[in-house]
Amino acid sequence: MQRREIFGLTACALLPGWAAAQTRPLRLLVPFPPGGATDVTARILSEPLTRLLGQPVVVENRSGAGGSVGMAEVAKAVPDGMTLGVATLSTHGVNPAVYPKLPYDPIKDFVAVTEMVKAPGILLVNPKLQVKDFAEFVAYLKANPGKLSYASPGNGTIGHMWGELFKSSTGTFMVHIPYRGAGPALNDLLAGQIDVAFDQVAAAVSHVQAGKLRALAVSWPQRLDVLPNVPTYGELKLPSNNDPSWFGLVAAAGTPVAAVRRIQQAVAKAVQEPAVKQRLAALGLFPSGSTPDDFATQIRREIEKMQRISKFAGISLS
Repeated sequence: MQRREIFGLTACALLPGWAAAQTRPLRLLVPFPPGGATDVTARILSEPLTRLLGQPVVVENRSGAGGSVGMAEVAKAVPDGMTLGVATLSTHGVNPAVYPKLPYDPIKDFVAVTEMVKAPGILLVNPKLQVKDFAEFVAYLKANPGKLSYASPGNGTIGHMWGELFKSSTGTFMVHIPYRGAGPALNDLLAGQIDVAFDQVAAAVSHVQAGKLRALAVSWPQRLDVLPNVPTYGELKLPSNNDPSWFGLVAAAGTPVAAVRRIQQAVAKAVQEPAVKQRLAALGLFPSGSTPDDFATQIRREIEKMQRISKFAGISLS
């Protein structure tokens, strides 16, 4: 047994009431409103986790300030493994890069538990834009700098960061138009009021399949079965653009190692259950269940990447 695991088990034994705490409901705090992909994912997994952990798993929404309200509550929770936060690329990648002051430290205040699922991104254009593929699109942008606009769900959102990453990696320029949410942005793209958008595949795949939108690239290791004719950014020689979005779990700093591993192992099993995989696939999500160490490394890498993008684009929010 590794030294760290021995320490974790010893800490659990010394932590008053830790074993008894496992009989209480385990809380999954979602830092966004009900109904979104983050919330739905947590609720899908709460069912198998209740069975695998042998205790109730309850989903609670703590939305506000781009996920910061919920994450701050998780950071201040008793570190007994009974309160977990549903972390995302926004809360543990984008927010630390664009907000000078956050009510939580994404590294020091948490212990990484596991990445639950990955969510591929997609580059979309309205079909009225007469470009048939990625190469033509980039060529058009270089010939017409600033003529096109791209939509995002708002300043400092993942869509905004993906758009700025695209500009920096292709040497092109588009005007950023921030919307109040992904829904309004997508609606204006469909209506032809905006030219381009960067979103998650799940939100747009049905419109692409219906011919209402054109997909030029996806961020995924290989082509997606639902969009077999759409190349990946990796194929297009833009590996830095090929990282998908994700949802994971974090706990308050000081949570015992044994508690973290118990939850991670349950999540890894839950996301591979056929019924769960099917429900996630319907949302355009792919199971993960990564180890705590791997997830911690990923969070640090995402923060560094988003800091580079925010510096390039001059994004700083109060």
